[in-house]
Amino acid sequence: MSEEILNINELHTHFFTDNGEIPAVDGVSISVNKGEVVGIVGESGCGKSVTSLSIMQLVPSPPGKIVSGSIEFKGENLVRSSKKRMKQIRGNEISMIFQEPMTSLDPLFTIGNQLREAIRLHQNVSKKEAIRKSIEMLKLVGIPRAEEVIDEYPHQLSGGMRQRVMIAIAMACDPEILIADEPTTALDVTIQAQILDLMKRLNEEKETAIVLITHDLGVVAEICDRVVVMYAGQVVEEGTTREILKDPQHPYSKGLIRSLPKIHERDQKLYSIPGTVPKPKMGMVGCRFKDRCEFAYDRCFEENPALYSIEGNRRSRCFLSDDPEKVVTENAEANIGS
Repeated sequence: MSEEILNINELHTHFFTDNGEIPAVDGVSISVNKGEVVGIVGESGCGKSVTSLSIMQLVPSPPGKIVSGSIEFKGENLVRSSKKRMKQIRGNEISMIFQEPMTSLDPLFTIGNQLREAIRLHQNVSKKEAIRKSIEMLKLVGIPRAEEVIDEYPHQLSGGMRQRVMIAIAMACDPEILIADEPTTALDVTIQAQILDLMKRLNEEKETAIVLITHDLGVVAEICDRVVVMYAGQVVEEGTTREILKDPQHPYSKGLIRSLPKIHERDQKLYSIPGTVPKPKMGMVGCRFKDRCEFAYDRCFEENPALYSIEGNRRSRCFLSDDPEKVVTENAEANIGS
């Protein structure tokens, strides 16, 4: 898994509205290796979905626009790719599972029509061969009576089945990268487990790299090799799944882990991070988590923290990682003074 297949470098995706310019993605850098499963986590409004749409060049324009940065797929900068080239890549080399399958599937066409379209658009096969592969893909994702389902419409299937159909369409052309945006949202735990098992199997059998966007740390623990934590349009921490879950470094990551219910504690009071994610705006000064952080001190309000390297490939956007002794000392003195 050492071969890098996707490299996002200093990506800035802004929305130009009547209320001004909004930096939804503000300097994000993420790399993905072949066969690797990378989780992108964070609260709603952190920029996770806009990052994924930027990779696919599907940011609605207007009002959205990639203003700077690069997205390199096997050395090719997708930001500079033509619309024709992106049509060749989408659904073929890079596929995406969107959040809500009911709105992602066309209600006017059968499941078979939508599968066959994806296959015939990118592969030089006959209609008969496309039908055969469509049925094969439905069986691969665990859909029973695939020969009948292929002639049914999306509204005739359950949420879990529709999600499986979305995965079948996304995987029909054996993509090298699968972007899954909240693939288990609104599914019951049984169906969620089946979907995760399916994605793991596809990853292992076909060496498909997966970018999993979620706010569910349980899902992250189940499937991801590495985790990127986003907050207010920026990457605030990055590390292996074990490192992030067992020893988070950024205060925001610590808050997310602390918010998880503990299965062995009966009379527990669930922790929640105070406040809300700030609205993105141009020229923000200081750490974006400062108003919600128990460790914040003067420097956090005056300077923008860099994404500091810690150990190995770990990174954290916090002054604790730059000068931990000073931060701990100043916090201790502040607590004594109060």
